[in-house]
Amino acid sequence: MTAQNEKQLEKDTEEVKRTDLLDVVRTLFRWKKVIIAACLAAGIGSAIIVLLVPEYYQSTTVFFATSPDQATPELLFGDGSIAPELYGNENDIDRMLTISESNDLVDFLVDTFDLYTHYDINPDNPKGQYYVRKHFMGLYEIEKTKRDAIQLTIEDQDPEMAMVLAKTARNKIDQLTQELIKDGQERAIGTFVNNIAAKEELIGVLSDTLQSLRQRYGIFNTEAQSEGLTSLAAGTETKLISTRAKLAVFQERGGRFRDSVAVYEVRVAGLEEEMTQLDNKLNQFNEGLSQVLLNTRQYQEANRSLSEDKEKLKQYRATFESNIPSMVLVEDAMLPLVKSRPFRTLIVLAAIFITFFFTVVGILLYEAYGDMDWKAIYRGE
Repeated sequence: MTAQNEKQLEKDTEEVKRTDLLDVVRTLFRWKKVIIAACLAAGIGSAIIVLLVPEYYQSTTVFFATSPDQATPELLFGDGSIAPELYGNENDIDRMLTISESNDLVDFLVDTFDLYTHYDINPDNPKGQYYVRKHFMGLYEIEKTKRDAIQLTIEDQDPEMAMVLAKTARNKIDQLTQELIKDGQERAIGTFVNNIAAKEELIGVLSDTLQSLRQRYGIFNTEAQSEGLTSLAAGTETKLISTRAKLAVFQERGGRFRDSVAVYEVRVAGLEEEMTQLDNKLNQFNEGLSQVLLNTRQYQEANRSLSEDKEKLKQYRATFESNIPSMVLVEDAMLPLVKSRPFRTLIVLAAIFITFFFTVVGILLYEAYGDMDWKAIYRGE
């Protein structure tokens, strides 16, 4: 095919396209009254309908979830090795979002603001609770923003009601989150109370045992008594040895020292008896020393552990009784001044455009295939 023939073919193709487009335009102009009438009907009908649609106002509040570390006594009172975080992590945000979507929150708002009456739902209906929850959740939205904040939005036909609902919902979420944390603290307090009671009972048993051992073995101050008895025994033994030596000397010198011999014999007998008593005391002391020391150490450790538990219990109770918020407020819910929906102009324009599009498509299809025998096609002829 020559270049001239190719140019001629392209020219003919363009003329055919132009002719087809002109045919479409002619068809549309021929049906312009129908198109205009359909668009007018759609515009007027949609305008009437959207005028009957109630207006809704939305109120929004934004807040951050705080870290539960702030309610941890070990970190709060400086016993931890790291400083508590101010803002919560992903887990804390997810926990708060779960609470925000719970039935506890919805039912609280329903009961507080009598939303059955507000939404015109019959509370005696067996499915009334389901319907009121569904209606509320359709007007309620809570999500995490890209900056890890939590945004709570509530819509209502009454702008003031929307604001009050948003504030109340946020405060209830804070309360439910705190209750969840305080529930863990309360269990910890119960554990400490039980441990303290058990340790006090143990200390009582150890105290009675220690008192009995001290009375049995005569041990009241292990260090002082050990040092005193040892020193006394050594001194007595030295005196006994010296006295025996003197007695032996007097006995060797004969009868003229009989009186001295008698005196020193008495002294030796006394020192020997004293030495026997000291040996008995030392044996008794040594026999009970290990038991007394063991029970004393156990008693001291139990007292130290009891003091630590009591101090921790005070910290947990102080934390439990304090009001530590679970969120940091960024933006409070305000009274909405502009409606959030419906966008009446956009709805009317969208209805007109959709009607125009389908009317044009219908007309073109009718013009193209209106003269066909559809019954024959259906019968397969």
